[in-house]
Amino acid sequence: MAARLKRCVVRRRDEPEQHGVAASCLRELRDKACGVLAIDKAQEPITLVLAEDGTIVDDEDYFLCLPSNTKFVALAKDEKWSSKSLDSGTSWLSESVDEVDSAAEKWKQLARQLKDDLSNIILMSEEDLQVLIDVPRSDLAEELAQSETKIQVLQDTLQQVLDRREEERQSRQLLQLYLEALKTEDSILSKVAEPEAASRKAMDVVDTGTSSTDTSATTALRDQVLAALKEKPAPELCLDSQDLELVLKEDAAALASALGWDKQKAGALQEACDQELSKRFKQVQTLHSLRSTFKGKKTRPGGDWPSAKRKK
Repeated sequence: MAARLKRCVVRRRDEPEQHGVAASCLRELRDKACGVLAIDKAQEPITLVLAEDGTIVDDEDYFLCLPSNTKFVALAKDEKWSSKSLDSGTSWLSESVDEVDSAAEKWKQLARQLKDDLSNIILMSEEDLQVLIDVPRSDLAEELAQSETKIQVLQDTLQQVLDRREEERQSRQLLQLYLEALKTEDSILSKVAEPEAASRKAMDVVDTGTSSTDTSATTALRDQVLAALKEKPAPELCLDSQDLELVLKEDAAALASALGWDKQKAGALQEACDQELSKRFKQVQTLHSLRSTFKGKKTRPGGDWPSAKRKK
């Protein structure tokens, strides 16, 4: 009696392309796998392993016990199975899938913050605001249990907050350029009138800058925050409130050392962060106060997200 053929699926390691073959025994499966996968004779003998966990299949009886359409990875001579060979048809995309899952988890976490309290918009970083703006309206509506019309209004509001921060940053840049121009003009006039005094003043500035930097100081700020502080104009506008608090808690000398600045410049940055944080907290308190007032007067139906408290 002829042996019964078993349907199998084979592929090479780290390659997504799969081939279906039928074999009655393990030897026949090896031969057919070498043929359909174009494995050179010099790379034989091949080893067949289960795609799902890398189990080596070299026993004929074990092969016969496997169900139809079992998936195998064919390892050529000297090749080793690794977790990157995990099967499921899309395992070769595992890294990009992980990235997508991570991004999805981030916007959902941010959405839950808004569901708890809309005033959290004020405390979010520019990056977080952009993440929520980029979420498809239908997905965000489902997560927040709101209509797509309300979600459109929400995303428009997020964009307005983002735009206002950018406008404020540009205004500060223009002001800074203006102040630097005045300083340059004053410096030129001062050099013309009092060249010796100007030279002494420049030396004092240099001495102050070099002595105020503590190279032994360390900082606990994340690299991403430090990069924003170094590269972004008006960096306090792009950080979220937690990062602003971390900057304020830093020792001025440690912050100056980490940024490669003098202590005076680091102190000015901390002062700007303090002002931005205070402004945001005042805005949140104002929103909470307005919400309490409107709820007390009952003159704002549908103004907040639907909640269980309204269903009495």
